This record gives sequence, C-alpha cells and structure tokens, in this order.
Amino acid sequence: MTTPPRFTFLAVVTCPLLLGCGGPETSQANNAQANVSNTARPSASAAASAVTAVAMSPASGDQARAIMHERHEGMESIGKANKTIRDQLQEDSPDLAVVRSNAARIADLSQRASGWFHSGTGPELGKTGAKPEIWQNPQDFLAKLGAFQKAARDFESAADGTDLNAINRRLHDLGRTCNTCHQKYRRDMHHEGMLPT
Repeated sequence: MTTPPRFTFLAVVTCPLLLGCGGPETSQANNAQANVSNTARPSASAAASAVTAVAMSPASGDQARAIMHERHEGMESIGKANKTIRDQLQEDSPDLAVVRSNAARIADLSQRASGWFHSGTGPELGKTGAKPEIWQNPQDFLAKLGAFQKAARDFESAADGTDLNAINRRLHDLGRTCNTCHQKYRRDMHHEGMLPT
C-alpha cells in the first residue's frame, strides 16, 4: 500500500477563521442539544430546536452570559479539533484514531451549536465574534448552521473509514461551510477579553 500524497491545501481551505481559537473545553450552560449523540442525524425536531434557540425570547443576565461563554468555548474547541485534524492529515502516516476522535468532537459540538445563539447573547451583551446579522437574518443563519452540522456528520462518517482521499474531501467540505458562515456572521477579532466581566 502506498502512502497518499500530503494534502497541503488543507491549511488554506479549512476553517481558517477558527485557527486563532484555542482554550479549555468547559461549559457553564446546559442546553437541549447537550445530549445529542455523535451519530445523530438531522431531524425536524433538531431544526425546530435551532429555530427556537434563535427566535425565542431573549436570554438575559447570567443565563445569557453562560450561553455566550458556552458558544465561545465550543467554537474554540471546534477550532482546536480542526487544527489537530489538519496537522495529522499533513503527516506521511496520519494517526486516524486522532482524526476520528476530533471528527467526533466537531460533530458533537456542531449539534450543540443549535443552542448557542439565543436572542440576547450577541454584541448587545458584550464583546463577541457573533455579528448582529445572526439575529437579523435567522433563516439564512440557520440554513448555514444546518449545512455545517451536516458537513460535520459527513466528515465524521468519512473519518470512520480509511480512505484518506475521502476524509480530505469531506474535511474540505466542512471547511467550506465554516467559511461561508463566518464570512457573513462572524467578526474577525482577537479572543482575549471577549467575554463580559
């Protein structure tokens, strides 16, 4: 068996906006998506949950800060997992166990993201990379979030196999969904001091 060529394009095309992230994988808020399994498939209830999270009455006070914190930590964790995967796939002999565990982490967090965008957790609460357009264009945002969630599940499925070409294709697709959403709904900013005190 020959080793497939290294895929150096990964550094350029996959979730570049997430790479500046990195931090603890903690969470202070529980949400309806917290127990979604890594193999969950899209459903009408998941879509309804996402619509509810964006369109529901605004969160406020400690609850809003906890949701904002969970979103921040979750996005940083996705960024770290993405970087770990890309680093592995640049190797001549990638450790597929590392790729698989991080793909599962991204898939799980992508589902939890449905609960990270309650009204009242945007820039009005404090410094955040989330633009107000998320809440001004909820249907478009939810479509992009849904595309990311599907791409994360598809990537996890590909990572469960051994075909490095298929894994890289699905990672590219995942990166494209990240970029599409970030271009419209995420502000470029440094993460230091993002959360309100």
